[in-house]
Amino acid sequence: MTYLFRAGALARAERRVYQITERGKELLARGLERLTQRCLLEFPEFRKFLVGDEPEVPPPSGGDASPEEPLASAWKELRESLVAEILDKVRQVTPSHFEQIVVDLLVAMGYGGSVEDAARVLGRSGDGGIDGMIKEDKLGLDVVYVQAKRWSQNVGRPEVQAFAGSLEGARAREGVFITTADFTKDARDYVSKSKRKSS
Repeated sequence: MTYLFRAGALARAERRVYQITERGKELLARGLERLTQRCLLEFPEFRKFLVGDEPEVPPPSGGDASPEEPLASAWKELRESLVAEILDKVRQVTPSHFEQIVVDLLVAMGYGGSVEDAARVLGRSGDGGIDGMIKEDKLGLDVVYVQAKRWSQNVGRPEVQAFAGSLEGARAREGVFITTADFTKDARDYVSKSKRKSS
């Protein structure tokens, strides 16, 4: 259901109720024996949902393909499917649970040792735009502040700028902004300009 919705073959009529779209009817009319993820990759919305950009769909392997090529293609398809499934599940958790997942992930990446002594989730009403903090090193000399957005729409410049202001207010030197979506061009440009000013 998620894949068909993301590919534009289904639309949400109301909560937990889906309706077939014109695109969905066109797919049915093709008389496909089986509707796979590969079939849905022709739609840009679905490609963007899977990998955040629009990769080229690899052509079907012909008789000249080496044994590694079908394996590589199958591995890529499995990986993309797993990424989509994990992202879909993460988007369904509560905001506070998502913030905890982000902090746990940063600890698992090697920041500050263990969850107990390296990080804490701050997200709450009036948190000043900072959802968590994590020690960059095991001695705890440098602290990285974290903002986590469990959004489906892209994060824009106002949110990034507000986070930058929160960092200044906390006299922090570093921050990490993590989202389940993407960042707009304006947001990216703002960060690039800020880096140039501070260097």
